[in-house]
Amino acid sequence: MGLRRSAGTSDASRRRAKPAAGVETCALVLQGGGALGSYQAGVYEQMDAHGLRPSWVAGVSIGAVNAAIIAGNPPERRLARLREFWELVTSQLGWITLPESCGNQAREWLSESRAAMVALLGVPGFFQPRVPPAPLQPAGTRAALSWYDTAPLAATLERLIDFDLVNTRDARRKVRLSIGAVDLASGNFRYFDSAHPDDDGPIDARHVMASGALPPGFAPIEIDGAWYWDGGLVSNTPLQYVIDQPRAHDMLVLQVDLFSARGPLPRNLNEVAEREKDIRFASRTRLNTDRAARLQALGAAARRLAARLPAALAHDPDLAELTRLGSPAALTILHLIYRSRQYESQSKDYEFSRQTMLEHWRQGAADLRTSLADPRWAARRRSAGSLAVLDLTAPAKRDNRGQSPGG
Repeated sequence: MGLRRSAGTSDASRRRAKPAAGVETCALVLQGGGALGSYQAGVYEQMDAHGLRPSWVAGVSIGAVNAAIIAGNPPERRLARLREFWELVTSQLGWITLPESCGNQAREWLSESRAAMVALLGVPGFFQPRVPPAPLQPAGTRAALSWYDTAPLAATLERLIDFDLVNTRDARRKVRLSIGAVDLASGNFRYFDSAHPDDDGPIDARHVMASGALPPGFAPIEIDGAWYWDGGLVSNTPLQYVIDQPRAHDMLVLQVDLFSARGPLPRNLNEVAEREKDIRFASRTRLNTDRAARLQALGAAARRLAARLPAALAHDPDLAELTRLGSPAALTILHLIYRSRQYESQSKDYEFSRQTMLEHWRQGAADLRTSLADPRWAARRRSAGSLAVLDLTAPAKRDNRGQSPGG
């Protein structure tokens, strides 16, 4: 994706990459997770309230939908559009509620019932069951490849997102949008990035839908002769893509995950299914941050070494490769993780009820408020080449089964 620079321009590139004092860009990185995605909307609500406006949003699956709504609207309209989307997709189950005090067993039964209704009836503005179902469709047709039709989502995205704004070349108006999907034929992951219009072309509703086309529920999406499935099949978290990009300034990344990599030992088959899904879609966020820390340290060491070497080696291509590792700019990753409530099960990512959506939204808002009020956030320091990873909600809480949380 054009990440490499020629060795002959390494000195100039390093000068351009030197962080400007006091400048810190903000990126919002959104994991996939279906109905859990309203947690991310709650996080964004508090970002907006605290003046944290991202210049870059990257997402996979439902994270791509939220990201595109943010990038495809001016700042004053983003929250309203997010609310409109989440109210639309939960409108069918808006009337079935129980008080949170009713007990976990009753809430679990209700959640499973709601998810069963979604499986049977679909979700307004998102997807609907195929009629006749896929096994009765002609083999080789797109309709034979999935249980649901996502045509309603195409209309929803076209209405809620200004794709001209997504694709504008006016840097003053533009929020960079990166969307991850998987090429069905090759199995390779691909990012569609509005920063690379000459390579990827303009982003439209198809790219967002491709990122969320999880089989066998949803059919692949065709873009320029290639077919794409949900990016979560390979990596459900676009963090590595974001932190691997060259950056000229310090960066704050808000990484918002919908599945926790850590969790308790399951007690029954329902919990086995939930835990398996959590592990599969958590996508090794901690591994990515550990890798970033190692690259930052190696790059910093290489640049210190380069400064002590003879001038004759300044343009050595091997030295240029080493000094490109990491970045001389500081990187802060603020990690927010949705941690399931006790009554939620393996169906939590397709339980599109209004009550649960609002609970997820409120939790996302609360977690970011907690993080920004934490003394460790206020005390963070940025220095050249530094990397800080902050998960500021984990120490203050324990999950609903008495386990220490973590991502």
